[in-house]
Amino acid sequence: MAPPQGPRAPLEFGGPLGAAALLLLLPATMFHLLLVARSGPARLLAPPPYLPGLEALWSPEALLLWLTWLGLQAALYLLPARKVAEGQELKDKSRLWYPINGFQALVLTSLLVVLGLSGGLPLGALPEMLLPLAFSATLTAFIFSLFLYMKALVAPVSALAPGGNSGNPIYDFFLGRELNPRIYSFDFKYFCELRPGLIGWVLINLALLVQEAELQGSPSLAMWLVNGFQLLYVGDALWHEEAVLTTMDITHDGFGFMLAFGDLAWVPFTYSLQAQFLLYHPQTLSLPMASVICLINAIGYYIFRGANSQKNTFRRNPSDPRVAGLETISTATGRQLLVSGWWGMVRHPNYLGDLIMALAWSLPCGVSHLLPYFYLLYFTALLVHREARDERQCLQKYGLAWHEYCRRVPYRIVPYVY
Repeated sequence: MAPPQGPRAPLEFGGPLGAAALLLLLPATMFHLLLVARSGPARLLAPPPYLPGLEALWSPEALLLWLTWLGLQAALYLLPARKVAEGQELKDKSRLWYPINGFQALVLTSLLVVLGLSGGLPLGALPEMLLPLAFSATLTAFIFSLFLYMKALVAPVSALAPGGNSGNPIYDFFLGRELNPRIYSFDFKYFCELRPGLIGWVLINLALLVQEAELQGSPSLAMWLVNGFQLLYVGDALWHEEAVLTTMDITHDGFGFMLAFGDLAWVPFTYSLQAQFLLYHPQTLSLPMASVICLINAIGYYIFRGANSQKNTFRRNPSDPRVAGLETISTATGRQLLVSGWWGMVRHPNYLGDLIMALAWSLPCGVSHLLPYFYLLYFTALLVHREARDERQCLQKYGLAWHEYCRRVPYRIVPYVY
C-alpha cells in the first residue's frame, strides 16, 4: 500500500484539459513564431506563410548538434565550481547542494566559440538550422519529460513536488511529479534552468548578428543593442546563479514538460525573436533613439538588479548593513517580510524591472510590427500569472502577516496601475 500523501495542491493551468492543450499549444506557438519571423509580412496574428513538412523539421545533423550542445553544457556543469551552495530545506528536513559555476560555463562557452570562429566555424549558418534545431529540442523535451515521469514513479513521497501529483498522467507529465530529480549529484532541473537554454539564447543571437554582418557588410545598431541587452541579462542571471535556488521553479514546481520544454526549447528559440526579426527585417536606428532605448534598459536593469540583490542579501543575512535598516513584518513562520526599500514600492519590483527591459529589447525593432513585441506581451502574461501563484502560496504560508503586507503595499507590479 502506498504511503499517504496528504492533501493535494489545487490544480493549475486549467487542470488536465489545460495541460493537454498546452502540450500542443506551446510547441505550435514556438514554430509559428519561427516561421512568421522570416516571412515578408511578419504578422504575429496571421497564419505562417507555409507549413513545413517533416523533411524541413527533421535533420540528423541538427539533432547531433543539439545533443552535442547539451553534452558540452553538462560537461561544464560537472567542472569544479567556484562555490557550492546549499539549497532550501526539503520536506524531509534535508538540503541539497548545488555547484555555482553557470557564469564559468558562459565564459568557457564563449572562449570555445571565439576559438571556433578563428578556426572558420560557420556560425552564420546556424540561423538556417533554427527550425530543425527547435524540432530536435522539442523532441528531446518530450522524451526527457517521459523519463522524468517514469523516474518519479519510484521516487519516495518526500521527493515529490506539491502540485504535480494529481493522479492524472497528462497533468502530472506536464507539471512534473518530482521536485528535484537527480542522478547522483547531477540535478536535472537546476542544470536546465540556466545552462543550455540561456547560453543557447545568446549563441543564437550571436549567430544572427554574424549572418547579418555577412549579408549587410556589418551588423546594424539595432542588432548590436538586442545582442548587448540580452547578453547582459543572461550574464547577470548566471553571475547571480545562487539566487535561483530560492525561486518558485526550484522550491515548489516539479520538473516535467512545462519546465523542460520551457528551458530547453522555448527560451532559446522564442527569446531570440527580436534578433530573428532584425535579420529578416533590418531597421535603421538613430543614435538619439538608441540612447533613449539604452536608458530604458538601464532603468529596468537597475530596478531588477536592485530589487533582487536587496531580497537575496536580506535572506542571507538580515543584519547586513545594506538591509538592516529596512522595515519588516514578522510572520508566524519566523521569517520577516520586507515592507520598505524596493519591496515597499510594489510586491514584485523585480517583475517591473523585467518588463521595462523587455520593452527595451523590442524597441530596436521599430513599431511597425507587433511580432517583436511578442516577448513583452507573453512575459507580461507570464509574470501576472506567476505573481498570482506566488500570492496564493504566500497567503497560505504567512496568513495574517501577508494580509498586512498587502495592505501596506497595495500594488503588485506597477505602482498606481497594478
